[in-house]
Amino acid sequence: MKRICVVTATRAEYGLLKPLMSKIKIERDFTLQILATGAHLSPEFGLTYKHIEDDGFTIDSKIEMLLSADTDPGIVKSMGLGMIGYADAFTLLKPNAIIILGDRYEMLAVAAAASIFKIPIIHLHGGEKTEGAYDDAIRHAITKLSQLHFTSTEEYRNRVIQMGEDPDRVFNVGAIGLDNIINQQVLSKQDLERDLGVTFKKYNYQITFHPETLAEKSSKEQFEELLTAIKQQKDSLFIFTKANADSDGRIINFMIDEYVKNNPDHAIAFASLGSVKFLSLLKCCDAIVGNSSSGIIEAPSLGIQTINIGDRQKGRVQASSVVNCESSSSAIIQAFDQVKQYKKENVSLTNPYGSGNTAEKIYCLLKEKLNQRFEAKAFYDKL
Repeated sequence: MKRICVVTATRAEYGLLKPLMSKIKIERDFTLQILATGAHLSPEFGLTYKHIEDDGFTIDSKIEMLLSADTDPGIVKSMGLGMIGYADAFTLLKPNAIIILGDRYEMLAVAAAASIFKIPIIHLHGGEKTEGAYDDAIRHAITKLSQLHFTSTEEYRNRVIQMGEDPDRVFNVGAIGLDNIINQQVLSKQDLERDLGVTFKKYNYQITFHPETLAEKSSKEQFEELLTAIKQQKDSLFIFTKANADSDGRIINFMIDEYVKNNPDHAIAFASLGSVKFLSLLKCCDAIVGNSSSGIIEAPSLGIQTINIGDRQKGRVQASSVVNCESSSSAIIQAFDQVKQYKKENVSLTNPYGSGNTAEKIYCLLKEKLNQRFEAKAFYDKL
């Protein structure tokens, strides 16, 4: 029986991994292990490990790593604390493989530790580009530490192979986040209004803005531009979900709290909504605004617009529903106008990240590939 350890550090990451975790949990040949770390264990970010437990999963290891500082030294020290904890967890759990998703610094520390323990790494969402954040380099580093790759488009699969990975270990399965959209029953507009304590207006927007960690303009300056643009939108409701635990994330969250306090008539904020409420909200909104990958990957499958601000997602494959703009108030205001016009045109959307069923594809490949021995990797030189 193979022990498969799924590692998760954030609310968004868990929401994506949940369908795959559910399949592994019921497989007789697998034992699901869960390692929760990072923002999951922080009261400031909503203690979202409780969402995992509320969904019926058992967390096998909780690794505290997050410092209260969101400075660059604080992030690096958090990574160091994480690696100490991961060493203890891997010694105890002895997983046969670990599953990690994406490009966050918590996962780089996990991948480095697992490599020293000679634990095969299964990586989701490799090969993508996000040129406005240091996550881009982290994602590619994790690719080189991993033995099995599940990408979300064929272009990304080719990029992983271009990085010297064996094509026989790289599979285009689509974006796993689309499984929730297809399989999860969302709340009605009325139930969502009751649960969130809001009354929807003529226009409704979900706002998620994370630090753009490689930008010359500070996170504070960028977010001020967004708030300036928001103030110009009439008859609109803005539902903020707070920034993640990246460098300067707390600055954004402080500004959100101040804005909501001063504008309770058209703004509300949440540290975390959970998968069901988040998808329900997206379905009720006119657009998702900010720089979250949800606006690039999940939103098109719900038929809603995205206002993608700045360069944090620059380089990712995009649907026609994504409106890109600079992080200036004038450009963001223009994007709001464009979104309203697009809604009137009611253009049908095609999502380049597939149509779902990704967890099932990964699950079937895991059953096949984990029965094979992972030899030491050789660099694949494409002729």
